Amino acid sequence: MTTMPDNPLCTIDLVTILITMGEEAPTLLTLNQGQELPSGPLTNRHSLQKGLHRWAEQHTGCSIGHMEQLYTFADQPLPNTQHQLIRISYLALARITNPEGFSLQSLYTYFPWEDRRTPATNSQFKELRTHITSWASHDPERLTRAIPAFGLNGLPWDDEKVLDRYELLWEAGLVAKSLPTSTRKTDSSQISFDNRRILATALSRLRAKIRYTPIVFELLPHAFTLLQLQKAMENLSGRPMHKPNFRRLVLHQKLVEESGERDASAPGRPAKLYHFRPEAATSCYLSGAMLPLD
Repeated sequence: MTTMPDNPLCTIDLVTILITMGEEAPTLLTLNQGQELPSGPLTNRHSLQKGLHRWAEQHTGCSIGHMEQLYTFADQPLPNTQHQLIRISYLALARITNPEGFSLQSLYTYFPWEDRRTPATNSQFKELRTHITSWASHDPERLTRAIPAFGLNGLPWDDEKVLDRYELLWEAGLVAKSLPTSTRKTDSSQISFDNRRILATALSRLRAKIRYTPIVFELLPHAFTLLQLQKAMENLSGRPMHKPNFRRLVLHQKLVEESGERDASAPGRPAKLYHFRPEAATSCYLSGAMLPLD
């Protein structure tokens, strides 16, 4: 059982990064139209080893599947005080569509440059990359960090370096201290710097895990089409996949099995519905069909 610190100037919060799958992007469960994340103070009733799953379900009102601890973040003490806020973050996945009392925001609202699936979003990223190159070019330390983060000097794009890119863009003054959501203008009350660091860590973790674990299936309906599976992978990675190669990869690994039913919701010939095969979880590899990015 974790106990509260004796220092009254230190507060510990539990922060839940609860992600579900929207039609076009991974979506984040938020409060106050994207400005706040579900969180609550750590008390003596909490255990960091047991009960956090139940706590998160009670706090969000959602049935949560996968859940894991991310990192612990310590804010700088508030101005003119010694009070420090420590945040213990958790990544949680759920199949939800309309959570009561919460709003769903695309993760790419906060990191639009991480979505490279279309010519328009890819063009935005290239513009930022040009600015970063100019900003870092006369500083060896900056350039050493920017080269792998932004795929400079011929290096491939690494979609897992979400936090590295965000922190470089922040330092370069290329992102505002607060980012606009889809419903409000930028102002000082928007999601905080440290919250975005937590979100960047969560997106990076997800992108890493879809490469070698079946975690993507936690975000899909229990019965899904192969196109839905492909779109989920593209949504999470922020990059397109080669459709025939992806389907061959999934079927060759025997990750799914036919449900015997078809999806009649889309126009045209109904597509087959599949179920995930848990016994294939240890041999899951889904990133091999990603298309290269320039």
